[in-house]
Amino acid sequence: MNNSVLIALPLLACIILSPVSKADTVQGSINHAIKMSSFNLSAQKWKNRVLLVFAPSVDNPIYQQQMQLLQKHNKGFADRDLVLVQVLATNESYANRQLIDESSAAKLRESFGVDKENFRVILVGKDGSVKRSDATLVQATAIFEEIDAMPMRQQEMQERRRK
Repeated sequence: MNNSVLIALPLLACIILSPVSKADTVQGSINHAIKMSSFNLSAQKWKNRVLLVFAPSVDNPIYQQQMQLLQKHNKGFADRDLVLVQVLATNESYANRQLIDESSAAKLRESFGVDKENFRVILVGKDGSVKRSDATLVQATAIFEEIDAMPMRQQEMQERRRK
C-alpha cells in the first residue's frame, strides 16, 4: 500500500465518523450554501472520545499554537476514536473540520463553564466524563498517553492486536 493511501485512510475515517448531523444551511459569501450542523456531545458517548479546544478566536496565539501541536497527529486521533471540536467565541466552530452551529458551540461552553475569553482544552472519554482539563497548551502525545492508559483503550488495543 503506498504512503498516500496510508495518509488518506485516517483522514477518510475522520470524515466518515464525523460526529455531526445535518441541521441547517447558511448562505456563504460566494452565494452558495454552506452546510451547518449541530453537535451533540451525548451522541458521542460510547462511540468516540472528544477533545474540545475552546478559544476566544482563531487569532488567539495560544489557540494557534495548540492547533499546530495537534495538526500533525491525524493518525493518532483516528486510532483513538478521538474527535476534535474547536469552539471559538468570535469565529465559526468545527467538529472534525465540519462547521457546527452557534447554539451547539454555546451549549458546549455552558456545559463546561468556559467563558468566551478563555482558552481551555478538555478531553472527554467515551463514557462521557471529563478525563483532563488544561488552561495551557497540551502536547498531542500527552493527550494520547492519557488515553492509552485508560482501561477501555487498553481493551481496544488488545482487540486490535488479535485481528
